[in-house]
Amino acid sequence: MHRYRDRSRRSAWLLLLPALALIATACSSPTPDDEPGEPAASGGGSEGGSDSEEEGDPDEAGDRDPVTIEFFNFTAGPDHEEKLAAIIDDFESDNPHITIDARNAGFEEYFTQLQTRIAGGVGPDTFELNYENFVSYAASGALLDLEAAAPGTIDPSVYFPRAYDAFNYEDVQFGLPESFSVVVLYYNERLFDEAGLDYPDSTWTWEDEQEAAEAITALGDDIWGVYQPIQFFEFYKALAQNGGEFFSDDGTEAIFNSPEGIEAASWLVDKVEHTMPSEAQRGGQGDDVLFQSGRLGMWHTGIWMFGVLADMEDGWDIAVEPGNTTQASHFFANAAVASSTTDHPAEAAAWLQHLASSEVTVEQRLEGNWELPAVFDESLLAPYLEQSPPANRQAVFDSLDAVVVPPVIERQQELQDTVTQALERAVLGQVDVATALDQAARDVNGLLE
Repeated sequence: MHRYRDRSRRSAWLLLLPALALIATACSSPTPDDEPGEPAASGGGSEGGSDSEEEGDPDEAGDRDPVTIEFFNFTAGPDHEEKLAAIIDDFESDNPHITIDARNAGFEEYFTQLQTRIAGGVGPDTFELNYENFVSYAASGALLDLEAAAPGTIDPSVYFPRAYDAFNYEDVQFGLPESFSVVVLYYNERLFDEAGLDYPDSTWTWEDEQEAAEAITALGDDIWGVYQPIQFFEFYKALAQNGGEFFSDDGTEAIFNSPEGIEAASWLVDKVEHTMPSEAQRGGQGDDVLFQSGRLGMWHTGIWMFGVLADMEDGWDIAVEPGNTTQASHFFANAAVASSTTDHPAEAAAWLQHLASSEVTVEQRLEGNWELPAVFDESLLAPYLEQSPPANRQAVFDSLDAVVVPPVIERQQELQDTVTQALERAVLGQVDVATALDQAARDVNGLLE
């Protein structure tokens, strides 16, 4: 991946979670027998299985001992459990000696349960992590090197390169891109037509967006050119679009208050009450309502809004978000990972490869509107690309060519709040942008100590 991922790697020493500090001693703890209804033990949750080195040729399933692999997840809740079951059935039919024991927890309690289990030496064989948590778990030693665990099983070529590389930490592939979402630029075709503007495309820059936003805002008192949230996730992305860095190369210092950072923050803040409504001017209405009612020309938001806008009266489409000196797209992703303590690393890796990239997985995700698989095969994605609106769904995958992952530290929520609050003070006119970022950088440096 490009330098933004590399920067996250260099700051890895900052990323250890307190609960994971117990792993080094917990890994050697004996695995208790599972109780009915209780989470499966680490050790593969195995039921009479042997170590993978003793299990013979993978093609000779009949000669292999049965193995159970637990998969702990937070995405396959009631809405998608049947989809996951279909993926598991397909895998088990090809691997009759392997049983997948899928267990789900809601997002609010998932990571508490996961940390507790890993610290207690009874972690799941395989599980899910979002990117922010992936970095911390990889740095702690909790994750399995998938390519080394099953040489030839993991096939990087089936994934979008940027998505695959996002889950490579210190040159080790600790995760596979199970699913992803990106932020794109939505636009209202009617308002563009009324303003006499060409529709956005992948060549657009900040300047193009600003000119269009001003022209659309001029259409009427209750019409606005653009909406882009003023918060941490938009700032780190705008910073990348402007060629800036969030942390120093060694990860020990916040440097987002650089000239590039000030320009990026100003790009966000200066829109308010100019081409973007303030909170007061929105009158309690959400940005989604503004766009759906035809009063917003452009909207920076995620692809999860496609379904919500399906019945919108005005025509609309999407484009890759404009950049300034370069393009950079906000990347949300979940990784499929395995525990470094699993007794069945080869089987765990095989299951994760299937889970993340099989044809059945792609079919189930696309049919069930269950996030997107990060597979590179255009023929598998054809059903998704053929759906409309939006017509330009290709922009979703084009965005993957320049994804930028968020900066991550141990005190992640405090980091996010610090930056967002600084931007809010600038929006309210309490301080100028440079002063707001200077204070935020000092506060973030305090979080790094």
